[in-house]
Amino acid sequence: MEKEILKNLYFDSALSIAELVKKLAKSTPSITKIINRLLEEKIIVECGFAESTGGRRPLQFAINPALNFYILTISADQHFSTFTITDLNQQKIIEHRDIPLELKASNSSDLLLGEIESILELSGINSNKIIGIGLSIPGFVNSELGVNESYPHNHPLYRIKDSIEAKYQRSTVIENDSRCIAIAEKEFGAAKGIDHSLIINLNWGVGLGIIINGSVFKGESGFAGEFSHIPLSDDNTLCSCGKRGCLEVEASLDAAIRKTEADIQNNEYSIYSTFVKSNLNKIDALIEASHVGDQIAINNLGKIGYMLGKGISTLIHILNPKQIIVSGRGAELGRILNPQIQIAINEFCIPEIAKTTNVQMSALNKHAQIKGTAAIVVENHINKILTK
Repeated sequence: MEKEILKNLYFDSALSIAELVKKLAKSTPSITKIINRLLEEKIIVECGFAESTGGRRPLQFAINPALNFYILTISADQHFSTFTITDLNQQKIIEHRDIPLELKASNSSDLLLGEIESILELSGINSNKIIGIGLSIPGFVNSELGVNESYPHNHPLYRIKDSIEAKYQRSTVIENDSRCIAIAEKEFGAAKGIDHSLIINLNWGVGLGIIINGSVFKGESGFAGEFSHIPLSDDNTLCSCGKRGCLEVEASLDAAIRKTEADIQNNEYSIYSTFVKSNLNKIDALIEASHVGDQIAINNLGKIGYMLGKGISTLIHILNPKQIIVSGRGAELGRILNPQIQIAINEFCIPEIAKTTNVQMSALNKHAQIKGTAAIVVENHINKILTK
């Protein structure tokens, strides 16, 4: 019960006894008894009164910030990784954002392990104060077995979880990047309190996290949500999976970048060619170009928005969710993507089904993966603060 209370205090920052009773479906005396014990042990603290709802304002509780326990997260995509240390009040202590790290490179695991060492040294935090390490990464991640089955068994990234644990002696959890983003939206974002949601991770590729009855759905083999590879594209470009016709080749940020660069090669003018020289990450250059009204960037982003809407129409027909949230880096481009997504939904979706689904852009956007990766550490290891 202590673990469940601490998890809820982490996800909601502060809660009253009445709120915990409702969330955990336990009696007031049993929750009160545990709260008093956690207060006595200084694991939690009183943090003021909740807003008045007409009656007496209830006292709220939060995890004690003076405990000085931390979470180390690695949020990886195909080309860059972000390394973050946060405390149990969700405050960032130190962050190394967008570190170049090509997952396909032969030395990717060595670079990842080395960057963990670097951020730990710079933070000055005793490793015993790290309750766990979380790694979110693209691919066929089996979180129960702790392996990434996108790689051969002899590849270092196949068992990267074991390598991290062996080197740093810290409990480590690994999860698919899109599922972590779905968890972030469920606990902190637009899917909070919604039983049925689909969360699209729009980044270099197009991933999907599925929330059913308030829980992340993984499927029989743990690989549910391979939205990228629905065969909806007429483009003959080879997908990263080795097949043709996948949605990813026309509905990802990588597709918009590829088409923008092709237009520039064909002597079209785009300020993207200037911004890409000052931005290490091409996605940042594309976003910056769109923000200043670059027509080539906006046009190509509109195209991926339309294809994304075509894919979303398929999801609406199959799953009839209450809402679909576009999250990840692509959510920063909502003002461009939204109209094109809606045009495609109007064109391809049965109106009677589509009208019950709300499509929106995430406010968490590029921060979602970090928050979701920290959340899986809390889910698994928050109880460690009880035994230290």
